[in-house]
Amino acid sequence: MNCVGQSSELGSSLSIVESVENVVFGGDVRCCIQASPPRGNGSRNTSPMGRVGSRNTSPSRQKVVKTKPRGLDEETHATFGKVVHADVQMEDNIWAMLPEDLLHEILARVPPFLIFRLRSVCKRWNLLLQDSSFLKFHSSVPSHGPCVLSFCKNSVIPQCSVYSLPLKTWYRMCFTFLPHWAIWLIGSSGGLVCFSGCEGPTFYILVCNPLTQTWRKLPCMHFNQQRQLIMVVDRSDQSFKVIATNDICSDKSFPTEIYDSKEDRWSVHQRMPASNLCSSKMAYCDSRLYFETLSPLGLMMYRLDINCWEHIPAKFPRSLLDGYLVAGTQKRLFLVGRIGLYSTLQSIKIWELDHAKILWVEISRMPPKYFRSLLRLSAERFECFGLDNLICFTSYNQGKGLLFDVDKKIWSWIGGSAFQSYNNQACFYEPRYQSY
Repeated sequence: MNCVGQSSELGSSLSIVESVENVVFGGDVRCCIQASPPRGNGSRNTSPMGRVGSRNTSPSRQKVVKTKPRGLDEETHATFGKVVHADVQMEDNIWAMLPEDLLHEILARVPPFLIFRLRSVCKRWNLLLQDSSFLKFHSSVPSHGPCVLSFCKNSVIPQCSVYSLPLKTWYRMCFTFLPHWAIWLIGSSGGLVCFSGCEGPTFYILVCNPLTQTWRKLPCMHFNQQRQLIMVVDRSDQSFKVIATNDICSDKSFPTEIYDSKEDRWSVHQRMPASNLCSSKMAYCDSRLYFETLSPLGLMMYRLDINCWEHIPAKFPRSLLDGYLVAGTQKRLFLVGRIGLYSTLQSIKIWELDHAKILWVEISRMPPKYFRSLLRLSAERFECFGLDNLICFTSYNQGKGLLFDVDKKIWSWIGGSAFQSYNNQACFYEPRYQSY
């Protein structure tokens, strides 16, 4: 990323390694030890000394062999009657001459959160994140998988935690490299995270990569004030766009503005022809941006290919109290909302838009036990966000996240204290080292 702004930590690669590893990889290394149970008086003697020629199955012959640390915890393996071979000595003169392309192929498949540990191996590995050939390899391999990013900024230090769904582990990430005014989390796409904030009377937007700790402050918009924003990344084109629509504090209409990272400027387009929005949340899928509106009733869709707004007369389900649009894979668009006028009959349902019939079709309902745990009060507010066909629900009182897999129809909790702050902000995040 060609940074307009950049933290002081970037000047020293070693200091980044130490600070990030101390924050991300805090905790004790645990080791499992297997112990044989004590024998009581009068127990049957099954030792090999009591039975000559018998096979020895005593636990005392079971050896515990420590292996090298893999991941975050040190693992142990118990061998039962197996021959233990000594570790093969690796020849330094052979492995030190590993071809550069093969080394990059291997390291590019290491989980992004763990590669900071590898950077302390040698100077060559310490400069990996500044190596364009390694970043090219890393961008071509399959993604590590989705993560949930939880951000909270108090008056002093920003706190950020990332939950890796593949590794099922929370990691704490350092966001102190950002300027003090970056307090509102806009969203994430393609490894980048977008923030906004005000410095004095001026409204600013920045895009950063948390792994490389680089950030870029975008130029001011033509109509520069707090707007409803969304960021999208085009990995094939190695670029990103930020789309600004209406005023975030009122129904005041502004021309739609789009920032293109390749041109490094904002372009002005058509105003949204809607006067009453249902929610400040919007969804982006298949190069289209969607809003819920009451006037006109249905959805407003913005097509980026022709820079034009269109109205979709899709009526909302009956008894819908509050709803969120969530983008799925390809053209799939979901509506998540709470229904029911009375607390004992309330529930959360998920619908999918039938583009041909312009109709919302119910595909799932949150089980009552999850609904009661997520929302203990009928008037309690919840938040939800999505990535591909995953939908995550959060609420302040619960302090946990609820994950729903649309394809597998599986509900599961995301534990941890990262959602317990009253001003917590969250979104899905795909960790990548590539800059745009």
